[in-house]
Amino acid sequence: MFPTEPAAINNGFNSLLKNRGFMLLWIGQLCSQLGDKVFFVLMVGLLENYPAPAGLAQNSMYSTLMLAFTLPAILFGSAGGIFVDRFSKKLVLTGSNYIQTVLMLFIAFLPRDFFMLLVLTFGISTLAQFFTPAQQAAIPVLVRRENFMAANAVYSSTMMGALIVGFAIGEPILSLSKTWLGSEYGQELVVGGLYLLSGLAVQPINFGNENKFPGDEQRAVIHPWADFKSGLNYLTKNRLVLNAMLQLTTLYCVFASLMVLTIRLAADFGLKEKQFGFFLAAAGVGMVLGAAILGHWGDKFHHKPLPLIGFLIMSLVLGVFTFTHNLGLALGLSAFLGVGAALIGVPMQTLIQQHTPPTMHGKVFGFQNHVVNIALSVPLAITGPLTDFLGLRVVLVGMSIVVAGVGIWTWKNTRRVLQDVI
Repeated sequence: MFPTEPAAINNGFNSLLKNRGFMLLWIGQLCSQLGDKVFFVLMVGLLENYPAPAGLAQNSMYSTLMLAFTLPAILFGSAGGIFVDRFSKKLVLTGSNYIQTVLMLFIAFLPRDFFMLLVLTFGISTLAQFFTPAQQAAIPVLVRRENFMAANAVYSSTMMGALIVGFAIGEPILSLSKTWLGSEYGQELVVGGLYLLSGLAVQPINFGNENKFPGDEQRAVIHPWADFKSGLNYLTKNRLVLNAMLQLTTLYCVFASLMVLTIRLAADFGLKEKQFGFFLAAAGVGMVLGAAILGHWGDKFHHKPLPLIGFLIMSLVLGVFTFTHNLGLALGLSAFLGVGAALIGVPMQTLIQQHTPPTMHGKVFGFQNHVVNIALSVPLAITGPLTDFLGLRVVLVGMSIVVAGVGIWTWKNTRRVLQDVI
């Protein structure tokens, strides 16, 4: 039982390839998210060129800069969605990218002052909180309902691919930029160029009258707290959407934990610690494969409990990871885990889009962005200490049990909600 609506006519990725608006949006997503990841890598390298303020050690500078980058996700994750419901999606998408480009130029050409770098980093990260919900809300505007599954397959695989590949290629891209464009400003110009390309890609898209709501002249007036409560109230009443968001949150928690655990796994398989990305890359390949299958043939699996199957696959992989001693098999298991992740992420994102009215898209996706950001940060903070205290095997087996439990509980809860609706 898969609680999304079956497609009337689903031509998979073929329809998306012919959809000019969606393809431009996808290019914008790719450039913007790569820009975010490469910028994260750039920040660490930039500190070498910034004199330490009085009384602040080098490690404290790193910690403070990371805080400036991550804090906006916690503070403004929901705020971006409120703007999406009040203003044109094109304005939010292009405006955030263009301002990020300008801020990158400020980093390149302003004096090397650490406090100024903190302010600019905070601003660039804050603008990313507006782009993400606006893009999610734009998909239902640009894509026909029967192609939601394929569109979300592309969206999910691109987001995870940017998360994994972006960090992997960040350092090589920045090194090449110093060679081609000069060591003084080349790196900043490349990151700024990615944000600029994202804005230029979205600029030609025609969103129609998506931001016009007749009879509501006060819509442009922003009431942040009232809008936040309105979105939260909608989620508490729509248990199907809330259940889907819980499953997505669990999925991102698992991947955030794996980003820490794979460092230890790499050592267990005789790899260098910095080669932990092999496992994440394999999971990314599996997720892309799973998303491709769902995107093209998702309508044929409408009656299957895809999220439950996905959770059980992930639970199985986590449970057997530390009992595996062959590197090839371990990478294969990582890819299988990625397939399971796609069976959760793609259907649940599709469900949220199908069951959320247009006037609530920004609020709901903004709240989702907020929850996901917290889901990514909390496991990153606690997984390392838990592994040191309990050991890698205990943590992985414990995660396996929790993931299976969440999968079964949410599946039963979804069935119960659907029965109440019917």
